[in-house]
Amino acid sequence: MLTAISIVIPVYNRERYLSAAIESVLQQTRRDFELLIWDDGSTDNSLNIARYYAKHNEQIKVVAAEHQGQTLSLKAALSMTCGTYLGWVDSDDLLAPTALEETTAVLDNNPKIGLVYTDYVVIDENNLVVGSGQRCRIPYSADKLLVDFMIFHFRLMRRCVYEQVGGIDSNSGLAQDYDLCLRLSEATEIQQLQRSLYYYRNHSLGVSNQKRIELIFSSQQAIAQALQRRGLANRYEINVEIVGRYYLKPKSGR
Repeated sequence: MLTAISIVIPVYNRERYLSAAIESVLQQTRRDFELLIWDDGSTDNSLNIARYYAKHNEQIKVVAAEHQGQTLSLKAALSMTCGTYLGWVDSDDLLAPTALEETTAVLDNNPKIGLVYTDYVVIDENNLVVGSGQRCRIPYSADKLLVDFMIFHFRLMRRCVYEQVGGIDSNSGLAQDYDLCLRLSEATEIQQLQRSLYYYRNHSLGVSNQKRIELIFSSQQAIAQALQRRGLANRYEINVEIVGRYYLKPKSGR
């Protein structure tokens, strides 16, 4: 079977959610894919879970690596794949069953489009739907992308375009996906598929909650670099407002 699609799941200590993420890829209606699970030195049972699935499915490959962080792990994992189209699924999220079928159809039928992304819904720790993704409501434009990361999930891109822009930047910090999408927007056409085909899990251990400030400043750096590339740095600079909201709640046991 030819491998049209390469999907990567980078994982670090996600034993609670990893099986569900893997299952969501294996349940895809389009079958010509490879799945690479990159374990970034997990200290829980994540690696054993990944190896169990690989033992029972030849489409899955597992790499056990030393811990190096999200950005370097994703870059290394993507470099080991061979599909015409590339995408990744976070180890605590889920793909809808038709996600690959519907996104590849867009790329197959539109040679000028280098990246397609889908709408998403937000789920909680128990897979209950919290609501639709707010970023889905923002229409795509390359200019608007400078301040709003509407290309959030799920993304499938052509390998040739990914390589053309240099792939994941090792120095992009936690905003590696935003930085990549900014560069892709300067090199290719991007299309939104207005279908909720990704389930983004919001939980207390997620990167957006655990490392929010670091993520914000990594994004600021990505935007500043995009302004330089686009010849706009003499007209604009990026400023960040970090808003704190506080409230009181009763202590437990009282």
